[in-house]
Amino acid sequence: MPTSSMTGFARASGERQGLFWQWEIKSVNGKALDVRLRLPPGFEALETPVRAALAAAFRRGNLQVSLSVSGQVGRETVRLNQDILDRLVETGEALRDRIGGEPLRADVLLSIKGVVEVAAVPEEEGEAEARNAAMLESFGETLAALGRARREEGGRLNAVVSSQVQRIAELADQARRNPSRTPEAIRARLAEQVSRLLETGAPLDPDRLHQEAVIAATRADIQEELDRLGSHVEAAQALLASNEAVGRKFDFLAQEFNREANTLCSKASDRSLTAIGLDLKTVIDQLREQVQNIE
Repeated sequence: MPTSSMTGFARASGERQGLFWQWEIKSVNGKALDVRLRLPPGFEALETPVRAALAAAFRRGNLQVSLSVSGQVGRETVRLNQDILDRLVETGEALRDRIGGEPLRADVLLSIKGVVEVAAVPEEEGEAEARNAAMLESFGETLAALGRARREEGGRLNAVVSSQVQRIAELADQARRNPSRTPEAIRARLAEQVSRLLETGAPLDPDRLHQEAVIAATRADIQEELDRLGSHVEAAQALLASNEAVGRKFDFLAQEFNREANTLCSKASDRSLTAIGLDLKTVIDQLREQVQNIE
């Protein structure tokens, strides 16, 4: 199914020269594309390509992207702080000359804080680029997995929405074939209303009465609403078959469905037609809820 949901989750991991990482992306509904990216210190260079890849892959959704890293970036080396060591030896020897004592021991001197330092060997630019490329490749795998998850969920969503659109078409057809819409039924209702008015003894102008009857019949006619509902059903089916991101269009279309159902209910002059209108509104409300998930 071409329909894509905005809901999904994906994770992928990678490793290079003792550095381990894991990408995670969580996707939920959103009116536009909103990306919240969390990167550990030292990996800020990944932000621009990550955001660009997300913008190219998706149109809508709130995306939470996180990168966790463990291990060592680059190499470490042990460095002797000669200045501190020389001062310690000079001070120690001077003190031993004054008060005596055992000769200074190398292991004791080296254990003093600051004499021996562990320093990171600066990472070469080429190695940093290779590492970032490997991490971005891993992110691409996460992105592809999220796309599959959203399309998979979209397939289920497509089936649900398709059945709801079909139900709307069936209810509209029931309204179209409702016996209360026949000319005979309309004449009977108008005759009954006129009869009640005549029973009151109020003087009635026959011409004005005929004119008002025509206006009342026109106002109660729901053919225009039924035609629009049929057109909306065709538009919805086209959106469901589209390969584009159609969520916003579908949201607008659901509002149009609701508008026609409201008008139909307000015009209904028979209980059976009102019941159909209420069923329409129920299905359309369910449709509006589902299309909020479509990208």
